Amino acid sequence: MGFLTATFFLASLVLPCLSAAQQPIPPAAPTSPQVPAAAPPPAPTQESSSTSKHKSKIPPFLITGTVFNERALAFPGVQVKIRRKGEKKFHYDTYTNSRGEFAIRVPDGIEYEVVIHQKNYQDQSQVVAANMADVQKRLTFKLESSKPAKAGEPK
Repeated sequence: MGFLTATFFLASLVLPCLSAAQQPIPPAAPTSPQVPAAAPPPAPTQESSSTSKHKSKIPPFLITGTVFNERALAFPGVQVKIRRKGEKKFHYDTYTNSRGEFAIRVPDGIEYEVVIHQKNYQDQSQVVAANMADVQKRLTFKLESSKPAKAGEPK
C-alpha cells in the first residue's frame, strides 16, 4: 500500500469521528422524582449460585518431579501414572515435558503411588503422602534400561 493510499485511508477513518465529536450534545430530558421501588433482591451467594455447582475445586497438593535416563540426561515423553496406595486403578496420568519434568495436582490426605513407565526401561515407583503439612512433594527418578548390557558397553 502506497503512502498516499494509506494516508487517504486513515483520513477517511478519522474525519467522520472528528465531525461527530464536534456536534453538540442534546440536553437530557428532565426526570421526575421517583418513589424508591422495593429493595432489590439479595445477590446470590456462592452456595446458591448455579455456576458454583459446576466448578471443580483445584486439588491442593502438587506432586512434581524430574525423570532422567541412565546417562543422567533429562528424559522427555515418559509416562507418569498416579494411583492411591494399595489400589490397582490409576487415577492420574501425564507425560514428562521436554526437560523431563512433570507436575500433577491431587487431593490431600491420601497416600499415592507414583509410577514411571517407559518402554525398554524398568518401571519405578515412589510413595507420596499428601498430608496437610506440605503443599507439594518433589520426586526424582533415574530410569535403568531393562535390556541386558552388551559386552564392552559401559553401564
